[in-house]
Parts: sequence; structure tokens; C-alpha cells
Amino acid sequence: MIIGQFNDSFPPVMDGVANVTRNYAYWLNKKYGDCYVITPSFPDYEDQETFEVIRYFSLPLAIRRPYRLGIPSTDFRLRRKLREIPFDIVHAHSPFSSGKLALRIAKKRGIPIVATFHSKFYDDFKAVVKSDALAELGVKQVIDFFNAVDLVWTVNKATAETLKEYGFKGKIDVIYNGTDFIPPSDLESRRSHINKLLKISPQETVLLFVGQHIWQKNLKMLIQSLKYLKEWGLDYKMVFVGTGYAEHVMKEQVKELGLNERVVFKGSILDRELLKSLYARSDLFLFPSIYDNAPIVIREAGAVKCPSVVVENSNSAEGLIDNFNGFIAQNNPQAFARKVMEILSDRGLLLQVGENAQKTIYRPWEEIIDEVASKYQEIIEEYIKKDRYFVI
Repeated sequence: MIIGQFNDSFPPVMDGVANVTRNYAYWLNKKYGDCYVITPSFPDYEDQETFEVIRYFSLPLAIRRPYRLGIPSTDFRLRRKLREIPFDIVHAHSPFSSGKLALRIAKKRGIPIVATFHSKFYDDFKAVVKSDALAELGVKQVIDFFNAVDLVWTVNKATAETLKEYGFKGKIDVIYNGTDFIPPSDLESRRSHINKLLKISPQETVLLFVGQHIWQKNLKMLIQSLKYLKEWGLDYKMVFVGTGYAEHVMKEQVKELGLNERVVFKGSILDRELLKSLYARSDLFLFPSIYDNAPIVIREAGAVKCPSVVVENSNSAEGLIDNFNGFIAQNNPQAFARKVMEILSDRGLLLQVGENAQKTIYRPWEEIIDEVASKYQEIIEEYIKKDRYFVI
């Protein structure tokens, strides 16, 4: 197969969807044919992937740094490059510039297009435009895109329900996310390395958040819960990994609450082994987001037996059973902090839940991509049967 993966984010801009796109491309290219990633350009960054990354013209997106606004219509080099690639199928991971480009290619060439619904776009729009009406207009355009593609996938059942709530009435297939983490056999050496890096003792409790530093992730609530943990006497180090528009204000809030000695901001970590070591050293992965759908970070944590604490009734909580393979808390600072204290008071349960998280949540990307490739092949064959398949 010759496959195109289209997305608006890709390393060095690292988020959950970029992670999905990268792993789709890596494993498909390794096992099933030629896979290309088509994504906006990023200044002074050189791709070093095992598959080809095709970049197109972009501009800074001031309201969502470090993201870029892709403008493929003005990139004539891109057009020449794409004409040379006889795609069998294209996959859009975004309904915006890259997704629209994938849709144009699919319609022009008569090849199938799959689109995955990853994000709660209403929340994104509302955060920017501050208007319900304008946010709803943005969602309508997103639904128009998904109505135009051949197949729609989501990353879990709760996300499928979100898409239906937005107004989509078509068929939806659920394709779960995986992780590129392989459970490590050297946990103790990894933990020792992080102890030296953070200058902490082996006994100190480490709490971890990995993700975009944006308010949609419920980070104000998380920071407020940290204040209660300090007041209740917990000796801990909270590590935030990632970047985003809210980072500066988050740091100000940490300072105002007197948490500077307890909280560390590590920025974006692209070194996957270092990130794995951070998970391995952490006692709990705190992920209070009610915005995310099927967070890969929860699977990453599970791969190294680090259980997650999530908010009840959130999409992130799908697949987690409280006190079995994860922990579920109420969505307010005091209750969230109380849950953390309760968990840490029973180390035996904490260890068992970590073991169960690895057994039940962890799934390697290679296994996921075997399923994806099989579905791609079925889709392509169905197109051939319908006499709709031709290549220009």
C-alpha cells in the first residue's frame, strides 16, 4: 500500500494527535508499504524519521503557539511532490488545512479517505472566540468535513458519542490508540536517574502531568488541588511536562500559591526514553482533563505501571475501573486532592493498580497498526469492487 497520513501537528510540535500520526506512519511504513506524513512546515527543524515527511508552507499561529497555520494552496512545490505519489488511500487526522488537502486529493483521484475524530473542537473554538454561536459555527464546518469523507473513525466509544452530539449521523468505527513504550526491565536504574535529575530522595512522592499546557486540560483545578496536598502535609514533587499558551499563567499561579519548591516545569520532552523514565519514577499520573478523548499519555503511564488519576464521567476515564487499573476522582480541587491522599496511604493497592494498568490498558502500536492496515486493505478492495478506484 501507498498511504498518506495528513495532520496539522507533527514533531517538534508534540501532542496526542501528532503522536498517533507518527506511530501510524512508522509502523505502516515498516510493515505494510510506503507511508508519507503531510504536515505544515516548522522553521529550522529537520525531520529524521524512517518515513518521508512532506512539509508545506505555514505561518505562526499566534493564538496557539507553537502550532502553525498550514497554507498548502500556495505551495507549488508541494503540488508537484504530491502528484508524483500514487496514493492508494489517505488518512486525515485533522479537519483543517491538512485534512482538506487530503480530501481534495481523494476526490480528484477517486481514492478512499479515512478521517479520525480526535478532539473536542467545540472546546478549542470556544477558548479562542469566546462565543457559543461562533464555536457552534466552527463545529458545523468540522461536521461538514466528516460528512464528506468515506469512513470516520474515533479513538474510543465516548469520543464517538461526542461526535454524534456535534451532529454527525453517519457510521463510526472505533480504532483505539496504542503506545510506542515497551515496558522497561530496568525500572530501578530509571528511577535513580530521575532522582538525580530532580534532586530528590528515593522516598519522595512524585506526581506527573504530561500534555499541552492549556486551560482545556483542567489545569487550574489541578494546581489548586496541589495547594491542598501541601496543606495536608504531603511531601511531593509535581512535574509538568509540555508547553502551551497557559504555561506562563500556570507558573504564576504556582508561585502565588507558594508551591514553587514543590512544582517543576520541564517543558517539552522529545526524548522518549527520558519521558519513560519520568513515568517510571512517578507514583501517580494526574490527568484531570475533561477535554481529552482517549489520552495516549494514560497508556504510556500504564506501560510502566504508573496508574492514572482521572475525573469521573470524562472521556479520559473510559476503560478505567476505580481502584483496579486506575483511580477516578470528583472534579473539584479538594476532592481530587483527597483522592490522591487516599491512594498514597495504601501503597499495596497502589502497586496492584499499577500492575493491572499495565495488563489491561497497555497496547503496543504495532498491534494497533496491524488492525489499521487490515482495515485499509478492506477499504481499498471495496473501492476497486465499486469501480471507483483509479489513479491520476
